[in-house]
Amino acid sequence: MTKPRFLLSVHNDDNDFQIEQVATARQAAAKAGADLEIVCAQDDGILQSQQLLNRIQSVVDLRPHAILVEPAGSTVLPQVARAAANAGIGWVLLSRNADYLDELRTTCRVPAFVVTSNHEEIGRIQGRQLAALLPAGGVVLYIQGPSQSSAATQRHVGLLETKPENVQLRVLRAHWTESSSLKAVTSWLRLSTARATEIIAVCAQDDSMAVGARKAFEQCALELNKSWLKIPFLGIDGLPKTGQAWVRSGLLAATVFSPPTAAIAIELMARFMELGTMPPVRVVTEPKSIPAIEELARNARAASSQ
Repeated sequence: MTKPRFLLSVHNDDNDFQIEQVATARQAAAKAGADLEIVCAQDDGILQSQQLLNRIQSVVDLRPHAILVEPAGSTVLPQVARAAANAGIGWVLLSRNADYLDELRTTCRVPAFVVTSNHEEIGRIQGRQLAALLPAGGVVLYIQGPSQSSAATQRHVGLLETKPENVQLRVLRAHWTESSSLKAVTSWLRLSTARATEIIAVCAQDDSMAVGARKAFEQCALELNKSWLKIPFLGIDGLPKTGQAWVRSGLLAATVFSPPTAAIAIELMARFMELGTMPPVRVVTEPKSIPAIEELARNARAASSQ
């Protein structure tokens, strides 16, 4: 049997979830006895398309047997996917959905499927966390991912379903990194209207953005002599070495664990290559609250009684 060659395309190399995607993918590839190439799109959807087309159009012996991609832009790369399938290359979307997958599976007979997080449920969990932590309500600074991201949109929709009516959102945008959130929140805090707003919590759509926001509040708290760091900071991803560790240390009040998807995709693709078992067209991971919602509520009640 030919040794499997897989290519994983990620957004960037400075977001904790993307870093974990790569780490767990390497482990899964090693376990499957496969070669794995990592390509970083630098948060640029056009660059990502070019990178993938270059690999698809390379010499046959150098082409990957399968491409795993988390789209960095606003599209789910339909033209690139068809080019890959026409070349006999398997195609896996990570954390996104696409209507063209059934077509690829039928017409090109290649393994084409999605491994994604349940982003709306992630948002619902975060809304329940806010309800548990903030029974009296108030104004929450909400840091979303980029506007072209379907994950950011779905997480927002889910949060609105469960967020209490007495919790109001002030929304900022960042790009899934600590540095982008630090910059966005710092700029916002310089506004006189922002400094006059009584923010009672910060809720970010990933842990790195939550930490970036906390650093911005820390800097401004020193300038203005405010006790802003006593408010809860919430994130998403909940990876063992970052989000979960930050909750244990008190840096974050809560996170939502969203399992990395790349390793699951590699396992399914390797099984197909070995046994011919076609993966389902859509595989969805299940998130969970860290800490549990009940524990957050107990902690909030205990804090309010002191």
